[in-house]
Amino acid sequence: MTTETTAEQAQQALLEEFEMFDNWMDRYQYIIDMGKQLPTFPEDWKVDEYKIQGCQSNVWIVHREEGEVIHFDAVSDAAIVSGLIAVLMRIYNDRPATEIRETSTHFLGDLGLDKHLSPTRSNGLSAMLKRIYSVAEQASV
Repeated sequence: MTTETTAEQAQQALLEEFEMFDNWMDRYQYIIDMGKQLPTFPEDWKVDEYKIQGCQSNVWIVHREEGEVIHFDAVSDAAIVSGLIAVLMRIYNDRPATEIRETSTHFLGDLGLDKHLSPTRSNGLSAMLKRIYSVAEQASV
């Protein structure tokens, strides 16, 4: 479950956390540490149906609707990508579909991810965001 009330509040909290670090090496380490805290992802979910195309590393995202919210589980075989997943989960997980659809991706620029990720990592992040927004578009709530 998310600790912030809204996706916007989650983005703001992440920005404040990132401001504590003086350089990008520390920020990368923080992202990696966030990824280490992702919930366990069952091996039998690591199938093509859930795999994200366009990512340099392997990424799987599974979702389910729980009442009015969409719950996501995700994992990657790369440490930095797992951290990026943790960032996305903090913003989008366990939110109503309408809130997900209306949530801006300004955090990419605010956090500096748009400038400090390699092109392949940026493409992968875009592919993960595309899946999250697609799920929200198709949600029944």
